[in-house]
Amino acid sequence: MNQRTREILGWYSGNTPGTLTNLARLLNHGYLGGTGRLVILPVDQGFEHGPARSFAVNPPAYHPHYHFELAIEARLSAYAAPLGFIEAGAADFAGQIPMILKLNSHDVLYDDKDPLSAVTASVKDALRLGCVGVGFTIYPGSAHCATMYQQFREIAAEAKASGLVAVCWSYPRGSGLSKEGETAIDVVAYAAQIAAQLGAHLIKVKLPTAHIEQPEAKKVYEKTKVPIGTLADRVRHVVQSAFDGRRMVIFSGGAAKADDNAVLDEIRAIRDGGGFGTIIGRNSFQRRRSDAIDLLAKIMKIYSGEMQ
Repeated sequence: MNQRTREILGWYSGNTPGTLTNLARLLNHGYLGGTGRLVILPVDQGFEHGPARSFAVNPPAYHPHYHFELAIEARLSAYAAPLGFIEAGAADFAGQIPMILKLNSHDVLYDDKDPLSAVTASVKDALRLGCVGVGFTIYPGSAHCATMYQQFREIAAEAKASGLVAVCWSYPRGSGLSKEGETAIDVVAYAAQIAAQLGAHLIKVKLPTAHIEQPEAKKVYEKTKVPIGTLADRVRHVVQSAFDGRRMVIFSGGAAKADDNAVLDEIRAIRDGGGFGTIIGRNSFQRRRSDAIDLLAKIMKIYSGEMQ
């Protein structure tokens, strides 16, 4: 184990040996093993957005094994998915890729301004399937946020007691926020702080814009001149907001982009801002497999320093 991995594990010294071992597995797996950076394939979009919207553009992706194979061939850090997809391939690909079981999901069949995801799996399922961790989405800004905070806190405690990693998807959304506010720099930084305070080991947020949503926060940002002019500046501020960078923050890949360079520019900003990596779904599995492998290789080379 190299010095960078030891340093990061030291930030989580209050955790059990089992959890630290699984954190080390994440940090040491794949192309980026030992760099302190992660690239994770998440495939919860079939539940979250619907199968046709998720997979019709690349029909092989309807098959659950496709995503295991993509993550393994690309030498990614981990694969994250809901119960059904993980169950469909966990035995076939046992030991080949660290798995993160997503424990809650939200569908779009009912348009709810204040989302509350259904709990669709358990820590026991994650242990049964050989996962290194569990994932859970919270929606800061939703009228139901207190319920989700309590759910995640309880799940994180159970995961830690079981030696697993707790991953929090912290996505601001709900009647408390404007649409622009969902990715505002003050709101995304706040979402990262909330996830860290709830006990997350690994935090997933969206890339922030320069918009400031909260009037009181705007006064502070302007008075203290917090640098938010570039995407790298904003990434740096979000990472700082998660215990001064002592909790790993990774950033969503977002909607599929036809231009690889647009994706790679965001990766460079994450790297330059001190982000810990990317959790990239639609920009990988919605591409033809060979194109996805090529794009993921470039992403990891940017993070490793082999490519500018």
